[in-house]
Amino acid sequence: MKSLYNLLQRVKPHFQPGGKLSALGSVYEGFESFLFTPSTTAPRSGAVHIHDSHDSKRAMIIVVLALLPCFFFGMYNTGYQHWKAAGAVDFPFWELMAYGFLAVLPRVVLTYVVGLGIEFIAAQIKKEEIQEGFLVTGLLIPMICPIETPLWMLAVATAFAVIFAKEVFGGTGYNIFNVALVARAFLFFAYPAAMSGDKVFVSSGSVCGLGAGVDAVTCATPLGAVATGTPVSDLSAWDAFVGLIPGSFGETSVICILIGAAVLLLSGIGSWRIMLSAVIGTLAMGWIAHTFATDLYPGSMFTAVDHLLYGGLAFAIVFMATDPVTACHTPLGKLIYGFLIGVVAVLIRVYNNGYPEGAMLAVLLLNAFASLIDFCVVRANIARRRARLTSKK
Repeated sequence: MKSLYNLLQRVKPHFQPGGKLSALGSVYEGFESFLFTPSTTAPRSGAVHIHDSHDSKRAMIIVVLALLPCFFFGMYNTGYQHWKAAGAVDFPFWELMAYGFLAVLPRVVLTYVVGLGIEFIAAQIKKEEIQEGFLVTGLLIPMICPIETPLWMLAVATAFAVIFAKEVFGGTGYNIFNVALVARAFLFFAYPAAMSGDKVFVSSGSVCGLGAGVDAVTCATPLGAVATGTPVSDLSAWDAFVGLIPGSFGETSVICILIGAAVLLLSGIGSWRIMLSAVIGTLAMGWIAHTFATDLYPGSMFTAVDHLLYGGLAFAIVFMATDPVTACHTPLGKLIYGFLIGVVAVLIRVYNNGYPEGAMLAVLLLNAFASLIDFCVVRANIARRRARLTSKK
């Protein structure tokens, strides 16, 4: 690594103002700070500063590491669902993993090329450093989308989300909506036929000679089946907990999501207040919907725990709701924010038969109200302190 560092230092003058490659200065800075901790994080004189290697890029890398269990299981489950839909009896582990890897690889590469390309261009135009937030977003987008999403749709959605949900607000740290969820929402509302139904969640074609083509998919997604009042008899709660069910690429395994949650909590990046309150909100609203079930809303056949086992709600709670940029920042605000996400997600799932998955809309809706919740919490604290001072006088 020392030789690489020395090489970067030798070419650095070419990328600084006045150098022949100064127009690519932000590209060089992004590459250098990704590999090494910058030595200019604070002034060297005039004040006492504590230098720490834990910057926002390292935080993003930890989030990526937390996502890897879900990503690797998504590779296996993609192959597993394909083999199952094709009527296979044997499920060879490494072939399933290879199939899933080759199915998702073009999508991951595409989102990073499109998203980072736009951010590179924006950084050059604004003469700013390249932001690191897309390290996570570029992996999240293919993980929360159906595996059969056409590549060109994914490219359009990624470009839309980066430009209109991030760059127009000022870049990383200024966006009010979760960028990955905006991409998912754009796909759902712009191309609903390609984002709903059962076939989009199961890869139908062979990849590089692995697996046979699937002409007709017979396995229904649990949420889609329940929304239409159709019981899913061949799936158990254990299947849902492990993740061997149809769904978006990285959202199905609760076990892997819990591992990711542990990484975020131990590293201090994820908020336990948001996670805990969102689970409580989900269970509370899920219990109410199940207890007061009606024939008009077949989704109410789900128990409270089922809402956390099926669909993408658990994934959204851990990796979307806890986004430090778009979530609340006050301790009480985080509790309110998380609780409302769980409540709204279940409300949408149960009482809107046309849209069985409510996690995406719940998080985006509460993103819009996060600042208002914090404002109300702060004003309430000020009012309480003023009342205490008044009473003492």
